[in-house]
Amino acid sequence: MRAVVAAAFDGGDGVIPVEVGLLDRLREDVGWIPRFSLVAEDAGELVGHVVATRGHAGDGPALGIGPVAVRPDRQGRGVGTALLHTLLGAAEAQDEELVVLLGEPAWYGRFGFVPAADLGVDGPDPAWGGYFQARRFTPTAPRGAFRYAAPFDDL
Repeated sequence: MRAVVAAAFDGGDGVIPVEVGLLDRLREDVGWIPRFSLVAEDAGELVGHVVATRGHAGDGPALGIGPVAVRPDRQGRGVGTALLHTLLGAAEAQDEELVVLLGEPAWYGRFGFVPAADLGVDGPDPAWGGYFQARRFTPTAPRGAFRYAAPFDDL
């Protein structure tokens, strides 16, 4: 997983991407939920990874998605789409009510994500604006200020 995340977020400057350290810290955190750490394989090779960890919106539980990573040589081939669809299906099947993420609205909108503020969920950083997005699975999903798992605080 680390290698996939490192490759996906490689800036070409020889510096280990912050997402690699984040993944390491998330795996040790109480917010880590193994069933929401999914990988994509092709011919026995790991080509993608997505994770959702426990966060909170207001006083209610929610999931924070990220990082979402696909090896550069496999990007644009539907790997990320398959991972996200699978993660969202698993979250809904496990009776999660709300998932959030920080990402490109044009890409994530096709999965049912909308600006989190439209659902009454405030992002950790107001500057994120419409890039902080949410998808609810129930009309009674929690609202309020969203807090990611603790390792996100170190970014």
